[in-house]
Parts: sequence; structure tokens; C-alpha cells
Amino acid sequence: MIGNRRHFTAAVVGSAALVTVLSGCAGGTTTSPAPSSATPTTSAAAATTTAAAAGTFTEAQVQQLCSDMEAELQNWRTVTPTLGKGALNLLIGSWASQNGINLIDLASHRDRVDTAMAATCPEIRDGALYALEIPDLASGMVGF
Repeated sequence: MIGNRRHFTAAVVGSAALVTVLSGCAGGTTTSPAPSSATPTTSAAAATTTAAAAGTFTEAQVQQLCSDMEAELQNWRTVTPTLGKGALNLLIGSWASQNGINLIDLASHRDRVDTAMAATCPEIRDGALYALEIPDLASGMVGF
């Protein structure tokens, strides 16, 4: 029980941090992507970077998100939807960071996550919607 409480406390704190970061960055506008100090050296890394810049996710990225979300569904069913939404935001933020996805762009186009999961793993998406009591995943994402 204590381990679960720590997990969800961390999720809430992480979600609050994500909201703060997204809120602080949302004010500016730009027509060009932020410069990158790292240059991908492999074709797989280049494909991932290109896909992220184009506003799409690779199949591997979506599969990872489906897998990560499936692992959390039982937790989300046993806590309040408010705590579950915090955990959803933490999960998506971590997933995006691990995959080099621009969080500001993702926040501006949060429906992309919902669309990708509906196409790749609709049963996991539906389980999350039920557990979190939301009509779509975009509705559960913060900073908007």
C-alpha cells in the first residue's frame, strides 16, 4: 500500500511539474523548430527525428506507449480518475521525452496521441478512457 501511495504521489508531483513547464513555454510563438545540438548518426535515429518533426509517431513509438499504458491500467482502475489523469500525463511526458518528441508540439496537438492509440491498440485506449472517465485521451492531458 505504501509503495502505491509513493508511486501516485510521484505521479501527481510529476504532473504538476509538467504543467508548470508547459505553461511557462506556451506563451512564445515560433515558426521554426528549436535548434538541436545533437545530430542523429543512424538511419533509425534520423527516421525517428523526422517522424517527430513531421507530427507523426513511428510504429515502435506507439507500440511502446501502448505497452506502457497497458501496464498502468490496473492502477488507474483502483485510484480516483484525478490521480489517474496525473499518472497519464506523467506516462505520456516520460514517453515523449524518451522518444525525442517535442513536448510543446505534443501539447499543441494532443489529439495525435489519441488517434495513434485508437489505430494501434484500441482496447488499451478504451481501457484508459473507462478508468479515467474521459471521452478521449486528449481530454486527460494537462497544459491546455
